Amino acid sequence: MKFFLRVVALLILIVVAAGAWIMYRLNQPYRGFSEPVFVEFARGTSTRSIASTLASKGVIQGEWLLLAARGLRRGSNLQAGEYKFDKPASPMQVLQRLVKGDIFYMELLIPEGYNMFDVAEAVGKLGTMKPETFLAAARDPSLIRDLDPKASSLEGYLFPNKYRIYRHTTARQLCRMMTGEFRAQWKALNPGTGVHDAVTLASMVEREARRPEERPLVASVFTNRLKIGMKLDCDPTTVYAALLDGRYRGTIYKSDLANTNLWNTYQHAGLPPGPIANPGIGSIRAALHPAATHYLYFVARGDDSGGHNFSDSLVKHEAAVAGYRNALRH
Repeated sequence: MKFFLRVVALLILIVVAAGAWIMYRLNQPYRGFSEPVFVEFARGTSTRSIASTLASKGVIQGEWLLLAARGLRRGSNLQAGEYKFDKPASPMQVLQRLVKGDIFYMELLIPEGYNMFDVAEAVGKLGTMKPETFLAAARDPSLIRDLDPKASSLEGYLFPNKYRIYRHTTARQLCRMMTGEFRAQWKALNPGTGVHDAVTLASMVEREARRPEERPLVASVFTNRLKIGMKLDCDPTTVYAALLDGRYRGTIYKSDLANTNLWNTYQHAGLPPGPIANPGIGSIRAALHPAATHYLYFVARGDDSGGHNFSDSLVKHEAAVAGYRNALRH
């Protein structure tokens, strides 16, 4: 009887020791790779196949470890998607990420007022696609043509926001996400007016008004000028015309002001043929509901506040311009 009890005690000790050893291995961080590892699992991939792939990539030391960890968490589902492993992790930590669906993505932040060239540069910095690849997709207006038949590109409709980008996200997919966000925002406004002119005006307001409270005032200046057939003389349109021509040099030159490109409002009356940037909701609202003013001019204050002085006559405007130049000298 004593012998039997000793055998049972020994077996219990072995089981406890084995369990302790397994738990130690399951919680022991491991890294069998030198460069970050990207692994993608399709929906329906078996746990054994996942374990085998992770072991072959050096994420876990052996596939049995993930299977053992999975046995301790029966009933939990492993999520499909692409995962990035770049630091030591225990099998339990790896399993937890798979259960949580902690898939790899990058964040693309597009501020209000970015044009499609700025967006392309921001996308390029993520390293998932070349800027020119995105620009080629953005120049195709088909994703927005039903909403704006006059659109010549997706400019104006690449709504400013934060977007999740995956390594395999295509330029077309990204454009669809951004225009989809614009559609949702525009629908929520329930504007009851055409989108083309509203977004074109909003894009100019976005580029000119640095302070949110001035957006309706800037919109009123452009609206008042349009009513009397006065050229808009909007500097950002001159910049955009130069960008379209591939000649922008970081500042506006006399040759840019004389550029006959249709987007240059120093040379052509009325709104430009389309948006010059991608406005946020505040500028779109301002374009739809400009302030009721008689202003025809505005100029920066020159005090680093980002604000402008607004005038309803050329005489007052010239005085404001003189004040701006005097402020710059001091």
